[in-house]
Amino acid sequence: MTKLAAFGQFSTAFRNDFTELMRWRRDVRKFQPIAVNPQALERCLKAFTLAPSVSLTQPWRLVAVKSEAARTAVIGNFKTFNTSALSGQDGEAAQSFAAQKLKGLEDAPVQYAVLSDPSASQDHPLDLSPIPQVLEYSVATAIMQFWLALRAEGIGMGWVSRMDQAQLKTDLDLPPSWALVGYLCVGYPDHDASEPELQTQGYETRDATLDILDR
Repeated sequence: MTKLAAFGQFSTAFRNDFTELMRWRRDVRKFQPIAVNPQALERCLKAFTLAPSVSLTQPWRLVAVKSEAARTAVIGNFKTFNTSALSGQDGEAAQSFAAQKLKGLEDAPVQYAVLSDPSASQDHPLDLSPIPQVLEYSVATAIMQFWLALRAEGIGMGWVSRMDQAQLKTDLDLPPSWALVGYLCVGYPDHDASEPELQTQGYETRDATLDILDR
């Protein structure tokens, strides 16, 4: 397709492929020990520039975490936070899943901290939503577009949220006002799966139904 399609003019094949793309998007924890194709990664990062945001504020701020010192700090942050979070949980499943998250942090060749900048709205005269988290929601939407773009390139992503964000901002020398939305682990997955790992390993079960209330 060489030009932007008008509404309703995407083919049935394209719509089917898009459904398959969403079905095969996975939260990846196990990565192959190989570098990510830089051209493919650059194409995927453009998804952020195409993402919607409230009042077109584009509040996302990406931090590429590359240095050994920064990654060591991130892993230490996760271990400390996770130990506290699991202090009252003795279940093998909870401990095993936490270990998988840690493995992703240790092995993912590309990692980004993605944050929301509250000052992004200052130069936009349009009224923002009264919902206080609206900028973070915009960032989460952009991350989802990035996630799908990665999957289309055969690249996997894991979204890590178990971290002390204040400590992370200190360790990465980031503005205290920025809000962490997600820490992303990116790389080629060591296997493909059409079902969530939480489900295949017996942690949770996906509900395929959708309840819509009528009022």
